[in-house]
Amino acid sequence: MDYRPLGRSELQVSPLCFGGNVFGWTADERTSFSLLDAWVDAGFNFVDTADVYSRWVPGHAGGESEGVIGRWIRQGGRRSKLVIATKVGNDMGDGRIGLKPERIREAVEASLRRLHVECIDLYQAHRDDESTPLEATLEAFGKLVAEGKVRAIGASNYTAPRLHAALEASARLGLPRYESLQPLYNLYDRFDFEEDLQGLCRREHVGVINYYALAAGFLTGKYRSPEDASRSPRGRMVVQKYLDARGQRIVRALDEAAERSGGTPGQVAIAWAMAQPAVTSPIASATSLAQLEELAKAAELRLDAATVALLDEASGPH
Repeated sequence: MDYRPLGRSELQVSPLCFGGNVFGWTADERTSFSLLDAWVDAGFNFVDTADVYSRWVPGHAGGESEGVIGRWIRQGGRRSKLVIATKVGNDMGDGRIGLKPERIREAVEASLRRLHVECIDLYQAHRDDESTPLEATLEAFGKLVAEGKVRAIGASNYTAPRLHAALEASARLGLPRYESLQPLYNLYDRFDFEEDLQGLCRREHVGVINYYALAAGFLTGKYRSPEDASRSPRGRMVVQKYLDARGQRIVRALDEAAERSGGTPGQVAIAWAMAQPAVTSPIASATSLAQLEELAKAAELRLDAATVALLDEASGPH
């Protein structure tokens, strides 16, 4: 497995990250345990979750995904095989939201308990909190690093100006800096990241672990007509957002690229993301061992320059 450095940190992560939002939601605990075992057995080590997963499900309070991972660690003894990334900042209810120091302190202790770990490998600000000074947030994160409760910190859903300001504040104050960025980025959702964030991350050596690498399943070729909206609970959203003329052009290009490379459209979409110069480890999820096997094969797929150019052209703004 070709592990990659995450920013300037000491973390070495696999070229693909498992999106843990499914744990305890669309994958029950038994399935989640088998997926985590298979992920590690295949040589991958990177898993991303958040304290808020999966609060959106009726009857869930948040922390379900972290709890599943923690119970898997406790029963399997494979903590050393995993780089665990989790997040703080989204709304957990009862005023538990944002990146104020007291909120970060409360949240990290809860995440550590649920995960059954003494240290979180990558602790990320889930989204920017402009009501809290960047310096205060970074100081709070810095205390956790100094205490050994967090190894490295990252940002998610930050704009380029705010990420740049955070990096400058860390340098100015001698604080730990954001070693990673988690943006929305895939063949369809390209331009917000590529316009400003891509160059900043490359210049500052910030690792990129982009989410929605498969555009909620659209880039697998699963959704090709409005009638396909009924295939899954989120099918309507996927069709409404992605199934326009440009989306159809991208799917056709993925079909051609898959035929050229011997992969599937979904594998090609992930391979394209992995080939982007700023990307460290795209995030993708699976709810079955068959889907996980598809992801593992995607990590091995290498696209030639002509195939990358084909996809770049099809997903361009025209």
